[in-house]
Amino acid sequence: MSNNGSSPLVLWYNQLGMNDVDRVGGKNASLGEMITNLSGMGVSVPNGFATTADAFNQFLDQSGVNQRIYELLDKT
Repeated sequence: MSNNGSSPLVLWYNQLGMNDVDRVGGKNASLGEMITNLSGMGVSVPNGFATTADAFNQFLDQSGVNQRIYELLDKT
């Protein structure tokens, strides 16, 4: 899957905060917020990454899944 250049498809947790809920979901944004706010206090929060909603949407488009979903919905 290639990125069309509009936005990152993967973001590290330390790049995320609560303002990123729309891009990566609430749990991922919360982990980013915890890393930012708690690691300086000695709380150990494992680093990781989140795939973005753009990545998911590109997967649906490029794999043909979106088209198949629309076809099935048209039959109902």
